[in-house]
Amino acid sequence: MAKVLFTHSYFYKMDAKQWKNQTPFLPLGTIYAASFLRENNHSVSLFDTALKDDPKEIKSILKKENPDFLIIYDDGFNYLTKMCLTNMRKACFDMIELGKKQGCTVIISSSDSTDHSKKYLEKGADYIIYGEGENTLLELVNFLSKNTNSLVKIDDINGIRFLNNRLLTQTKPRKNLTSLDALTFPAWDLIDINAYKNVWKNSNQKFTLNLATTRGCPFHCNWCAKPIYGQKYNTHSPKRVVEMISYLSKKHHVNRFWMCDDIFGLKPKWVQEFRDLLKHNNLKISYYIQSRADLLLKEDNLDALSQSGLEEVWIGAESGSQKILDAMDKGTKIAQIEKATKLLHQKNIKVAFFIQYGYLGETKKDIDKTIALIKNLKPDNIGISVSYPLPGTPFYDTVKHQFKEKQNWKDSDDLAMLFKSTFNQAYYRKLQRYTHKEFRKTQGITFLKKGMFKSKFRAIALLAYYIPSAFIDRISLRKMENLNK
Repeated sequence: MAKVLFTHSYFYKMDAKQWKNQTPFLPLGTIYAASFLRENNHSVSLFDTALKDDPKEIKSILKKENPDFLIIYDDGFNYLTKMCLTNMRKACFDMIELGKKQGCTVIISSSDSTDHSKKYLEKGADYIIYGEGENTLLELVNFLSKNTNSLVKIDDINGIRFLNNRLLTQTKPRKNLTSLDALTFPAWDLIDINAYKNVWKNSNQKFTLNLATTRGCPFHCNWCAKPIYGQKYNTHSPKRVVEMISYLSKKHHVNRFWMCDDIFGLKPKWVQEFRDLLKHNNLKISYYIQSRADLLLKEDNLDALSQSGLEEVWIGAESGSQKILDAMDKGTKIAQIEKATKLLHQKNIKVAFFIQYGYLGETKKDIDKTIALIKNLKPDNIGISVSYPLPGTPFYDTVKHQFKEKQNWKDSDDLAMLFKSTFNQAYYRKLQRYTHKEFRKTQGITFLKKGMFKSKFRAIALLAYYIPSAFIDRISLRKMENLNK
């Protein structure tokens, strides 16, 4: 039996935009892996960095626990970790150094270490796990603990990278788990859930736990990185998900959930069975998801989602220009976004759009179409980014020759343009702010016309700011456009 200390490298306080939201989520992927090793007879503890101030805080835990292994295992379900932020990379490097000083074998599983394995190994990590990690981690810990067949060699363990005479060595890839129900429940007991609840009290939102019902995404958007779970799509059964919800409802009095799947409810009839099982078990929940406009329109998905407690859908709208969606290999149509949004609103389900500016070939006309889409469809929320090339994507391969020293954002609000787009970086940062203002202005005017003075007083009052401010930004953007001609 090995003594294992788990941690991860996402510090909310190092990402000002996310910390400002005061809605931190548990490191779900981390506690799945911790539970898996514990189920297989290893002694497991956790240093949860999510709410910590400094990676050096792990030093006292390392001395106290004196583990054989330090496992820095990032939450692969969290899109923030997929962004490979340099603030978090630096934090991970600091923890690697402290782990090695304590005499630990250091093993890393993360999107960034998958993309930049040699950097992590040269900083002192002993092994990098690439791909889905639980079985690889178990085999590796067993091997290094001499808790396995003596005939097994390190090269026999699929899914790892290490340095051999300073050369990066990679073993064969490991196949993904196909039966997710075989996994034990995540080790929620290792988390101080009350600490998360206390932060959420500042958010004006109901406390929410993250759950994953699936792993992977089968779609082929050419800018979307999938370094951990890949292109395959495997699911928990509705029964297993309802069991987890029932446990969390009883143990932690939680009934609001963020279903953090890349794509929720893709498997035919999954949502319908999920709805029926919730009703059978007398579980009343609210939840929000990520999905695609085309998927929402299939079968009776919208009815089943509404009846099961769906509160909000984040749709990857990306652009109001069909030309750009096609260039992205998105596989959706503007008409589907329009129809899905209207049907969701008819069922009193909130709609939020992910918007992406700066994709190759995007023109001012395409940008105008995106802003028009937002103003016409009136989503309840929007999230705006600029195109961000990550290794392993066709988009990255197209633009990587343009990279200079900076290849990753430092935090999620960086919005640096790492390649040459139609306009410059200052333009897109201004465009992001302008689009948010136009969005809020449209909302306020809608509330005003509906006479919602009491319930939406603040949004209406802020029109006094958004109307002139958006006008000024529009003039600034026009000047910037002229400079780019």
